[in-house]
Amino acid sequence: MTGPRTRTPPGREPLLRGQGPALAVVAAGGALGAAVRYALTLWWPVQPGGFPWATFWTNAVGCAVIGAFMVVVTEVRTTHPLLRPFFGTGVLGGFTTFSTYAVDIRTLFGSGHPQTALAYLAATLVAALAAVALATAGTRALLKGGNPS
Repeated sequence: MTGPRTRTPPGREPLLRGQGPALAVVAAGGALGAAVRYALTLWWPVQPGGFPWATFWTNAVGCAVIGAFMVVVTEVRTTHPLLRPFFGTGVLGGFTTFSTYAVDIRTLFGSGHPQTALAYLAATLVAALAAVALATAGTRALLKGGNPS
């Protein structure tokens, strides 16, 4: 004799056939990206009251890679459906760190370094936006053979 048979409600797929694979690749990519970011902060630690260069460059480089990657996967070639969640959301999401950016700003203000905090706040925002815009435009131009039109 068998127990009652459970049925999946209409419109709801079991996790492994639904979002399970995407969740798994985002988690794996996030772990990889965060580990690389953490290694960079160990390699290039911030001095008390100093400008957090490792986090600044991590966010700027990560934004540039996001810009180039999104051009390639949305405008140039068809990729595996799990590449974008793995690399874009997972690896680059774990690598870039705007939460650490916010904590760094608060720490700088709290430790009596408001000028450094404000410079870091503005410079990171400008660098991140410029990096993604320049990388997007540069990737498009490069893929069109250098012809920007």
